[in-house]
Amino acid sequence: MLFPIAIIGAGLGGLVLARVLHVHGIPSVVYEADASPDARPQGGMLDIHDFNGQVALKAAGLYDAFLGLVHPGGEATRVLAHDGTVLYDKADDGNGGRPEVPRGALRQMLLDALPAGTIAWGKKVASVVGNGDGTHAVTFADGDTATTSLLVGADGAWSRVRPLLTDAAPAYAGFSFVETWLRDVDALYPASAEAVGGGSFFALQPGKGIFAHREPDAVIHTYVALCRPESWFDAIDFRSADSAVPPIAAEFDGWAPALRALLTEGDGAPVLRRIHALPTGLRWLRVPGVTLIGDAAHLMPPSGEGANLAMEDGAELALAIAANRDDIEAALANYEDAMFARAEKSANEAAELTGILFGAGVPGSLVHMFSAHA
Repeated sequence: MLFPIAIIGAGLGGLVLARVLHVHGIPSVVYEADASPDARPQGGMLDIHDFNGQVALKAAGLYDAFLGLVHPGGEATRVLAHDGTVLYDKADDGNGGRPEVPRGALRQMLLDALPAGTIAWGKKVASVVGNGDGTHAVTFADGDTATTSLLVGADGAWSRVRPLLTDAAPAYAGFSFVETWLRDVDALYPASAEAVGGGSFFALQPGKGIFAHREPDAVIHTYVALCRPESWFDAIDFRSADSAVPPIAAEFDGWAPALRALLTEGDGAPVLRRIHALPTGLRWLRVPGVTLIGDAAHLMPPSGEGANLAMEDGAELALAIAANRDDIEAALANYEDAMFARAEKSANEAAELTGILFGAGVPGSLVHMFSAHA
């Protein structure tokens, strides 16, 4: 069956694209590998920025619904030294322009805003090929196929659509996160709860750090960061906390107990998150009938912009299509030109932030950055 627009991936970018297209009366189908909306956890908190992510949600007609998801106090920021000394502490005054929302709730809001049948669940892409006439054929792992006149890869870091446009592939960024959770923190881990505060938390030394965020329902979501080669992490068995936690915790010997507890007392086995990035400034020549959004187009180290950029991409692509319905190739060219520029700018900023977070000047470099922005 020939769909006018096929979107691969039901992440935030793909869903915003489908929603804004729907607002403008343009049908699409989103193919998602997960079997259902709740097949896996959707991650923690996201700060949605007033200059890109919120603009995208306004284009989707969902800004008011988004405001109902905001976590009060989530924009608070704290920086602590490794011994627990508070170096920076900014309360959430409600004027920061980056309110925090749970990623899962935001995704569900977008899913609920799409017509029934828009999402095809359980459709893992096995292959994508061009037909030579501007259309593309997608084959799924279950044997089904779909042919589309416009294919959008919204399928993240390891996109199956990207090879149609470029040979570029993600490379290891030089550091990884180890993800943990503490639950019922006020009752069970009051010292850690006090250290983290009500929003974002940072404790850093050169080449390592603990990042955490207070989430609803007395949960602290933590990312322990280490600048180590992939081979260092390969030697750790992450199948259980008993095997994974000791070698990671050893890197934080001498740190305050309330900070170490964010790792050592975590609920269940920690999860390794290797950080990868595409080349900064990645561009490709226009290929008829296909484009990319989000991490598929411009994967970069974490900087708080990933989800925002993906939603901005989705909204901008949809608006370009709506404005150029009679010349889709012109719409795609206009979208890509703007996307390339903003992605390169954000990737350069992400690289600068990585240096601030893990370089020789931490934690003072981070305190200086927050103070200057404030």
